[in-house]
Amino acid sequence: MKAHQASLINAIILIAFGAWAYFSSESPSITALIPAVIGVILVFMNPGIKKENKVIAHIAVLLTLLILFGLVKPLTGALDRGSTMGIIRVLIMMLSTVVAIIYFVKSFIDARKARNN
Repeated sequence: MKAHQASLINAIILIAFGAWAYFSSESPSITALIPAVIGVILVFMNPGIKKENKVIAHIAVLLTLLILFGLVKPLTGALDRGSTMGIIRVLIMMLSTVVAIIYFVKSFIDARKARNN
């Protein structure tokens, strides 16, 4: 899998699960849509990532890192509420985000090796 593919999968998960969290909540908060908004931004950045545009790729990995840290609070909230579905939903978003970060880092390392050779 390449970084743009991992990022696209992550973006789709963020959009779907963020929207699910918002629309399934009894008292929805607009902040529940933050992962979905980040996912939409990542979808629009995906062509640049695919073309290996360094600036776009670095912005995308920064957004991906930010959403990873931003998902900590929803996870603690879901744990406090004892919401099994909420916990699973946030953990899936976090897992897909970590996988995307791993592929970004791998692509950065591969690009640097290619430049040095």
